[in-house]
Amino acid sequence: VQLQASGGGLVQAGDSLRLSCVVSGGTLSSYGLGWFHQAPGKEREFVAAIRWSTGSTYYTDAVHSVKGRFTISRDSAKNTVYLQMNSLKPEDTAVYYCAADASWPLNVIGIDYWGKGTQVTVSS
Repeated sequence: VQLQASGGGLVQAGDSLRLSCVVSGGTLSSYGLGWFHQAPGKEREFVAAIRWSTGSTYYTDAVHSVKGRFTISRDSAKNTVYLQMNSLKPEDTAVYYCAADASWPLNVIGIDYWGKGTQVTVSS
């Protein structure tokens, strides 16, 4: 399975970005797809995931919660997973990674496949 993430950039607080992850080389119905982020000096953390076969989703419960601001979705025709990020905050600044795993829910430890990250920088 190959994962190609894109869509990062430099934005101001309150702006929006949409990350995309094109998935190829696997049977997507067998996988959960997710987004993780890693801020400088910190560990990689879970953000959101979607189960390809059912479309069910879940989001991080971390302090800087993304619930209500971020939305994960998929386009089956394009084999693409999206992360729509609204009302961005400086603390959202991180490298964002797309991931695929046959297990559900996704866990940062033991992920089957990682894509290269895309940098998101939010200025105040």
